[in-house]
Amino acid sequence: MNWNQNIETIHKCLSGISFRNIDGSELGTDKGFSECLNLTQNIRNSNNTIFLIGNGASASIASHMAADFAKNGKIRTQVFTDLSLITAVANDISYDEVFAEPIKLHMRDKDLLIAISSSGNSKNVIRACEECRKKNGQIITLSAMKRNNALQSIGDINIYIPAQTYGWAESGHAAILHYWMDLLISCSCVI
Repeated sequence: MNWNQNIETIHKCLSGISFRNIDGSELGTDKGFSECLNLTQNIRNSNNTIFLIGNGASASIASHMAADFAKNGKIRTQVFTDLSLITAVANDISYDEVFAEPIKLHMRDKDLLIAISSSGNSKNVIRACEECRKKNGQIITLSAMKRNNALQSIGDINIYIPAQTYGWAESGHAAILHYWMDLLISCSCVI
């Protein structure tokens, strides 16, 4: 594949973005981003917290976006990247619980969990979403690869891109989150 073919593939992935609500109804791109923006503004206005999770590159994206939402969006954020916490939970309980356990401790009613998983099938991300529901939290998911992945039926808003490689999925998720952040900044309600 040459560079222009690569760009075309990425363009197809981003153009094929899908937003669905929890009952599986398609929202459309503009309405999907609008709902993400409204939810984010409500989180900020009520002094709630956005939690962001993912594995590998998705964890890096989560950490980076937590910084952007905090610094640029003036929103409380939290990521679970502390090595001692991750390894203690993984060793003493299970790696499947590395995000669920801190969610149990820190999440409050109406907080938001942004769950990022390229495959949409990461067990620890799914478990965190389950704990978030128990805490009456809100969930936005980002996934790729197979359309019928487990994460696609969990979130209040489920964002999917038809990327078939991790690189395209990760780049697409970063582009989506940055666009969402740009919308938040441009809506002229950031202090």
